[in-house]
Parts: sequence; structure tokens; C-alpha cells
Amino acid sequence: MYILGISAFYHDAAACLLEDGRIVAAAQEERFSRVKHDARFPRQAIEYCLSEAGIQAGDLALVAFYDKPFIKFERILETYLQFAPRGLASFLQAIPLWIRKKLWMSDLIRKALDYEGELIFPEHHESHAASAFFPSPFSRAAILTIDGVGEWATASYGRGEGNKVTLLAELHFPHSLGLLYSAFTYFTGFRVNSGEYKLMGLAPYGEPRYVQAIYDHLIDLKEDGSFKLNLDYFDFPVGLRMTGRRFEQLFGGPPRRPEGPITRREMDLARSIQEVTEEIVLRMARHVRRETGERHLCLAGGVALNCVANGRLLRSGLFEDLWIQPAAGDAGGALGAAYIGWHHVLDRSAEPKNGRDLQQGSYLGPSYSNEAIQAFLEAQGIAARYLETEALLETVSEALARGKVVGWFQGRMEFGPRALGNRSILADPRPPEMQSRLNLKIKFREGFRPFAPAVLAEKASEWFQMDRESPYMLLVAEVREEKRLPLSPQEQTLQGLAKLKVPRSLIPAVTHVDYSSRVQTVNRRDNPLFYALLERFEARTGCPVLVNTSFNVRGEPIVCSPEDAYRCFMRTGMDLLVLGNYLLEKAEQPQTLGEEIGRGAYALD
Repeated sequence: MYILGISAFYHDAAACLLEDGRIVAAAQEERFSRVKHDARFPRQAIEYCLSEAGIQAGDLALVAFYDKPFIKFERILETYLQFAPRGLASFLQAIPLWIRKKLWMSDLIRKALDYEGELIFPEHHESHAASAFFPSPFSRAAILTIDGVGEWATASYGRGEGNKVTLLAELHFPHSLGLLYSAFTYFTGFRVNSGEYKLMGLAPYGEPRYVQAIYDHLIDLKEDGSFKLNLDYFDFPVGLRMTGRRFEQLFGGPPRRPEGPITRREMDLARSIQEVTEEIVLRMARHVRRETGERHLCLAGGVALNCVANGRLLRSGLFEDLWIQPAAGDAGGALGAAYIGWHHVLDRSAEPKNGRDLQQGSYLGPSYSNEAIQAFLEAQGIAARYLETEALLETVSEALARGKVVGWFQGRMEFGPRALGNRSILADPRPPEMQSRLNLKIKFREGFRPFAPAVLAEKASEWFQMDRESPYMLLVAEVREEKRLPLSPQEQTLQGLAKLKVPRSLIPAVTHVDYSSRVQTVNRRDNPLFYALLERFEARTGCPVLVNTSFNVRGEPIVCSPEDAYRCFMRTGMDLLVLGNYLLEKAEQPQTLGEEIGRGAYALD
């Protein structure tokens, strides 16, 4: 029995397919369309999911859309009426799309799929909750979801047990932690819904000197984590901007111009809102523990991608363990909606978990066989060598140890925003210059942004202060004391971005200025090939860690196909590209071929 889940029209449209309650396929539309955060109806992602199972839309038992469009439209209308006559420009921009398309979601889905079967529309936070609990390793757990906004809810908590999730309480728009964080993302000159990672990465360079101003002027925070925003400072309820004039007056002038210089103000704002966010998440979690009595916690919603807050929550000891949906944002809503169909609507029992999650490493996207890769290479006349797996691992680990940067394209594409070893750019974390080289010459992004380590799961506790696996790169832990490098008195006094130039550990390319790392633990079960590569690299170097960053450049989605990977390889400073068992060297490639394959320049925005 097949169930299709869909999310669309806000950001990160996606599709997911369940077969008898098991995830068969899941992917974001952006990976196929090559439009980052593509919010359009996910036709190509749906087509992929159906093809992965070898079925057509007529074989579906049920289709689930991840929220309730009519309730969301009601919230938008009520908000505009409340703030009228403010927001007329925003109203005129938003309403035509609703009238033409979003309100007719049932008709749109049926027409797009040529589908006449059952359709369901779970609530947005119900979909988030289902995506967090049902694939988790827990048979029962508390659930906390935090994002920008669904229909009315901006955060909710509840409980999952067996084949049911139950939401117990929620916080309502416009009082939203996700939108508060996005307001600071906007004000510091980054793009909302994509720049929040940058704000989190900038925070350790600053000081929390605006924390009290945030509490005094922007937010009334209660002990249980609930809060109200002071809307005099914000424009997001009905405007075309996130913040208003009083926000600018409070923080010393207008927002930073995108691509403009990053000043002490932006660093301190980033640190301040990060600390406030962590405090709110902790208070919410403490309340959820008191109300539910559960020992385990599942998290979803866009705020659950704040891995610094996740790490602090885990270290707090409020819960014995956490599980965070790897596609915690809107993309994961497609998965949650499908689970609601299977468990709530069809009342099917939960799959035995045996202490393991059901996300399958989040390797749920398309894969390409060596035969398909060979056909692409031959059709384009691309120079490549086929190597048996053992020889490939030896060659690549030796190249990495010599400081080469490798594009690594293997198996099924990851679902969610993180590359987890199948669509990755890999490098040696030991050279002090590797972080700036990757940022400026390969990723084409801001030099302050940190990189994540992939580490053999059994060796993680030897290098990082963590006592459990982190397979989805959603927890931050500090590098262990004995792996750190001593700082001179002069280095200890450095401020701001000057801190970036100081190596802080034996693996400086993945050690942030506060000694933190966004760790991915790699086990043999979930990704045997990537695990074997890490083993070979450790055998050569004594280091079981590699830099693992997503296979894309700034402004582009993670690569999906061999064509995408080759184009990215040719337009960046990568030295080697591995496509399945094929090894490509930059020096052997015609320099014009990358331009000819899949024309179009990267949008470095």
C-alpha cells in the first residue's frame, strides 16, 4: 500500500513515498529544478518517488498534503484585517496567488497527478510532529516542534506513542521563535529562509551585548518558554520587510546591506539572538518534560536545525536522548503528512524499531549506477578512470592526505539540507589553510563560515566531547581539550573575524572559533563506503576525521545527478571528482566542457 506525502508553495517543496509504512523515497524539488529552496509544486520530486517504487499515481492508496490551506488563508486574511491599512502592498502581492492556486490545492493535486483517490490535509505542526516521532528510534516520546508559522501555530508540543501523535498545546502567530530568528537574519544582511545557518555560524565571533535589549524591548518570555513579541518593532505580519524602524533605532541604524562588510554589530547581534534562542528552547523543553513526563524528546520544525541549540539541549540532561528529523523544515512535512495517512487515517500499527531510527541514514533520493555514469561520461567525452572499490578507496584517501579536495558522489542522495557522505565535498581537516580555501575557492561563500567534521562513530568521543552518535549532523559538540592547540597571549586577545586565522586544534578546518564542531558520526551500517574511506584516511594519517561539506556552491542546491556534479566540479577549485567507481582529475578535463554541460551560471547570492 503506497502513500504519497507532499509539501509545497512556501519554501523547500518536497515529496515522500511510503510503502506499507516504510520510506521508499523522499526528495526536495530544488534538487531536480536546480532552483534553491524551490517552493513550486514538486512535480519532479513526485515523479522520482513514483519511479523509485515502479508505480503510477493510480496505485496510490492516499495522498497527503502537509498543511491546511484554508486555515492558513484564514490566518492571512485576519492578520491583514487586524493591521489594516498597513500591509496593502503585501496584501496585493500575496492574495492573487492564493485565489489562483493555493486555495484549490485538491484540484491542483488531482490534476497534476491524474489522481482520483483519497486526499488528506493534516495540520502543519501535526505533520512536523509525525515526521519527528514516527521515524525516531523511540516507541514513545515527547515531541516539540518550532518553526516560523504553519496555519496559526508557531510552536507546539505533545506526545507520541505507538502509532499515534497527540499535540497538547501550541503557540500562535505572530509570536514565533522562527520568525524572530529570521528577523535578525534579515537585519544582519542575510537571506531569510536560507541565511539562518550563516547567523548561527557568525554568533561565536560576537559578544552577547544585545541580549538584555532583546528581553527588554522585543520579547516577553515566560518560564514555560511561551512568549509574546512586541510587534511595534517588526514588519513581518503584513509588510514586505522583517523589521521596522523601531528595530533599527534599537540596534543602531538600518539593516546591513547584503554583501556589505560584517561589523562588530552584526557579530554581537548574531551572538545575542543565538543565546536568546537557546534559552527559549531550553525553557520550552523543560516545560514539555514536566507536562509529559517522557524521557525522550523528538524535534522538528525549522528551528530544530539550529544544531547549537540542540547540543545545548542535549547537554542540559532534561531528556535522556533526543532525535531530530534530518529534514526538519518544510521538506520534512511531506514525510510527516504521509505518516499521518498511514498511522492515523488508515490506523496501521507502528513498525518495530529495536532502538534504531527508520530514516535509513536519510539516503532516500536518486542513485545512479556505474552503467548510468559511464553512459554520461562517454556521451560527453569526459576523461575518467574506472577503479575497483579497493583501489578507489586507496587512491582517494591518499589524495586527501596530500591536501586534495574531492567531490564525492555515491549512492542515494540525502533528504534534508545536509550532505551526509553521498553528495559531499571532502578534504583533510588538518591543514590550517583548508577552511579558507574551501570557503573562498570552492564553495564561494563567506570566509567566516565553519565546516563540519565527519568522523568514524567509534572514534568520535576521542576527538569531540560527545557520548553518542550524531549521524545527521544536527548536534554541536566541542573538540576535546587534548586535541586543542594552545593560544599565545596575543591570540587570546583577538576580536571578531581576526579569530578566524588562528588554528585552534589538530583539526582546525572543522574547529570553530569557540572550539565547537557540527559533528557527523559515520557508522558502517548506514554508509559502508564512506565509513571505509574514513578508515583508510585514518590508516594513512592517524586522523579518523574528514571535512564534509555539501556538494554545491553558494546559491545552488546540492547536486543530484552526475551532470550536476561534473558542472560543479569544473567551475570550482576541486581537484578530483569521484562518480561511483569513476575517478576524474581536473587536470585531464577540457576546460570548456563544464560550461557546455548544463549551461547557466551560479547565482552567488
